[in-house]
Amino acid sequence: MDATTKSLEELVRDLPPEMLAEVRDFVESLLKKRAQAQDQELQLDWRGALRDQREQYTAVELEHKASEWWE
Repeated sequence: MDATTKSLEELVRDLPPEMLAEVRDFVESLLKKRAQAQDQELQLDWRGALRDQREQYTAVELEHKASEWWE
C-alpha cells in the first residue's frame, strides 16, 4: 500500500520516533493557532463606512452593492 492510499493514522504509525515528535509539535501549533483565531473578537472597524451612500441606496441595495464590490 502506498502513502496515497494510507490513512493519516497509518502514515503517522509508520514514522520513526524522532519524526513523531515533529508531527506532535506541528499538530500542537495548529491547535494553538486555531484556538487563538477562535478567541479573537469580531472587528467592527468598518462600521459606518457606507454612511455616505445611504441617501442613494436602501439597506438592501447596499447589501447587494457590497456583495458586488466584494467580488
